[in-house]
Parts: sequence; structure tokens; C-alpha cells
Amino acid sequence: MDQEIIVGRHAVKEALMSGHAINKILIQEGVKKQQIDDILKKAKSLKLVVQTVPKSKLDFISDAPHQGVAAYIAPYEYKALQDFLNETAQKESLATVIILDGLEDPHNLGSILRTADATGVDGIIIPKRRSVALTQVVAKASTGAIQHVPVIRVTNLSQTIDELKEKGYWIAGTEANHATDYRQMQVDMPLAIVIGSEGHGMSRRVKEKCDFYIKIPMVGHVNSLNASVAASLMMYEVLRKRQPIGGEN
Repeated sequence: MDQEIIVGRHAVKEALMSGHAINKILIQEGVKKQQIDDILKKAKSLKLVVQTVPKSKLDFISDAPHQGVAAYIAPYEYKALQDFLNETAQKESLATVIILDGLEDPHNLGSILRTADATGVDGIIIPKRRSVALTQVVAKASTGAIQHVPVIRVTNLSQTIDELKEKGYWIAGTEANHATDYRQMQVDMPLAIVIGSEGHGMSRRVKEKCDFYIKIPMVGHVNSLNASVAASLMMYEVLRKRQPIGGEN
């Protein structure tokens, strides 16, 4: 059957509230109903199948802590790049997109989705090869943000960057050397921020496509940050500059 599994109360609740197609909800035997009352009520209103199963069943199908709740859902749909560009072109506010160049940790992707939703980022771009995809672990780590932030999966990041540039985006690469402090970056234009892979950073071809480079100052003994932490700092810096305290949103 063409379906995915999501686990965890937040992930299942957000899937229900967002209207994602759900085939069946599984509830662990012995779970206190008041803890999942909102899930059960919404499932009943949608006339969904809710099945009580032993904990061993959920343990078997889960790649992440399930909190006694799981659901079989339709596969997550990736946004087509052209549809994304057409939609963001209609916005009055400046667009922001995060490009993940070879990110492989699903927890990092989930965390980035969560922060992207919080900061109003328009979408996440990932490559089809050598990259994490949308999985139940990502959904769990995103605490439901996967339902609200478009993810665009592309064949060639280099060509995608060219398309973004044609639409007026400026490409900012995260780089440790010969780069501007991220607190000084310009954000008064459509912006695409590249976050490199956990181990190797940006690939050579993507790095060559960047219009400028930004870095996070490091004054301690460790010379790098977790990819999701670095992405979060960038996203919140864009939000801080575009929506300053006391300014107009």
C-alpha cells in the first residue's frame, strides 16, 4: 500500500488538523484517553478508523518514540519548484528559502522545518540524491511543521540555484572563511541560504554559485555548529532584520 507511517502525538495531531489524508490511526493499549482526547475527537469527526494495538506493534513499526500513537498516512508530497516559485512571486513580502546541500540527518531536517515554520521561511529545497527525505523521523522531529512548510526536492541543486537567480533570489552560502558575519548580512531581497552537509559543508559546485558568503563567529574551542542550529540562527537573523522590534510586520 502506498502510504507512510507517522508517530507521536504532535505529528499525528498536526496531520489531522492540516487535512493530510490519513488511512488509519493506531492507539496503544492502556494509553490514557484524556492524553489523546483531541486526537480521538478529531478522528471521530472525520470518521477515520482508529485501532487499539499492543505496544509491541507500535515499537515494531516505529523508527522514533511513538508516545502510544501512530497513523498510516498518504505519502508526503514534495512541492514542485515551478509551483513554489509561482506562489512566492505572488507574495508582497520578501521570500526566503533554505537550501540543504547534502543534509543526511533526519533529526536535523525535522528541526529545520520546525524553525522554518516559526520564522516564516517559505520553503526548504533538498536534492534527490545523497540527502535525507521526508520520513516518520523527520515528521516526529518537526512536531507537525512538516505539514506547513513546503519541501522542494530537486534533481540538480546547481541548476535550481540558476533558476532561483533568474527569479531575483540572492544566494548566501554558509562558509567559515572569507565570509561576512551573519549579523551583517543583507536581507532586503529574496534570499536563499545554503546550509552544507553535516560533515563536508557545501559542495564545490554549489559553493561556486553563491553570490556571497556568511559565517557564524565562533569564540570557543569547537569550530562548527550542528547544521540545524546554524540554520536556525540564519533564519532568525532574517526575521530579526525584516521585522525589527517596534517596526511594521
